Amino acid sequence: MIHEIADKCVKEVEKLSDAWEIYIANTESIEVESKKDILSFAKEEIDSGVGIRIIKDGKIGFAYTSDLDKIPQTAKKALDNAKLNKVDENYEFASVEKVSDVKGTYDKKYDDLSLDECCEFLENIIERAKENKCDISSAGFSASKGEELILNSNGVSIYDEGTGFSGGLSVNIEKDGQIATAYDYTASRHLNLEYEKLTDDVCKLAHDSLNPKSIETKDCDVILDYYAASGLLSTFIQGFNSENVLRGRSILHDKIGSEITHTDLSIIDNPLLEGGMGTAKADGEGTASKKTVLVEDGILKSFLYDIYTANKAGEESTSNGYRGSYLTTPDVSPSNLEFDFKTHVGLDEIDSGIITTSVLGAHTANPISGDFSVEANNAFIIENGEIKDSVKKAMISGNIYELMGSCEGVKSEIKQKGSFIIPKILVHDLKVIGL
Repeated sequence: MIHEIADKCVKEVEKLSDAWEIYIANTESIEVESKKDILSFAKEEIDSGVGIRIIKDGKIGFAYTSDLDKIPQTAKKALDNAKLNKVDENYEFASVEKVSDVKGTYDKKYDDLSLDECCEFLENIIERAKENKCDISSAGFSASKGEELILNSNGVSIYDEGTGFSGGLSVNIEKDGQIATAYDYTASRHLNLEYEKLTDDVCKLAHDSLNPKSIETKDCDVILDYYAASGLLSTFIQGFNSENVLRGRSILHDKIGSEITHTDLSIIDNPLLEGGMGTAKADGEGTASKKTVLVEDGILKSFLYDIYTANKAGEESTSNGYRGSYLTTPDVSPSNLEFDFKTHVGLDEIDSGIITTSVLGAHTANPISGDFSVEANNAFIIENGEIKDSVKKAMISGNIYELMGSCEGVKSEIKQKGSFIIPKILVHDLKVIGL
């Protein structure tokens, strides 16, 4: 079906311009959610649509539609929108390149998955949480299958498909007048989310968070668990976005060739990673996926570019022009960010500090300076290499660019949280404010 739509689109855009791009997407999804221990939402959905970009006389225009009977009108609207824009020679469409195969992005189990099975899956989680003597605040599970086709007037024609599964769980527990909460989520390209383990871990985290102790304000070692690390790293990675670099909104704009992290750390954007959540044959504008070394042994090597920002900077696209859907044009975004530490510190090597499972308020960090002040959530005291009492309340503050200069990997499983593929991360001399 998607190729039939493509043929129809090509016939229409070829009448209007010699430079065009067609993005076609078809997504099937299943979502189930619960509020407390009651299934409150269940949905199956199919969403298909087309996004068309046209370049005419150095001007670019975009239009989209979910009504596949209105492709001629959509193509005409893209042309009309181009006429309203200013001339900008930095816009162009992807050229034909060799496209690498990707592995681990499709699970055939999706094809046999029913809404009833998803509801039963969620009900099993609710029962397991009850067995763990926790009350569910909310829980959810989603599964999706997507296919996309990108074509343009340069001869690019790339088809890709994939599946995705994710789930989250939030619980609370009340004991002797105390209330503790905990949350976590997991995501995979395959239906292997280990929901039982997720439930057990989240419930254990809530139980362990009871009887919290106050801590004094001091500078100390802090281990950022996966969820906490991904929250703060979201601010750090904005400094690599070429849109921010070109606008002077990145502190890294003039740091190519300079040391910006601990020398034990390398950071690679890898859209070819087997089974990665951001893995794809090409980005959202048809540039063949390629690995990009952003940091090598602490030295800044590259930023993330799409075609437009690469042309403005006199660089080449790093295949990081991604789309949220057919409704949007490409934007600079990471794929799978591998944080590769040469050495890792064991928990038993840390004499004193805290470990925080998550942070609240990471979105309030200053994306230009990197300054942040966040609440440590489900945090615990570390003494003589052991995790001890939970922390009552604490804020942690610092600068993400400064702390990356001394951060170290912790001996732990490597997990993907959002775009980040990371171990737990140890940062030194972070300001911890007891409340």
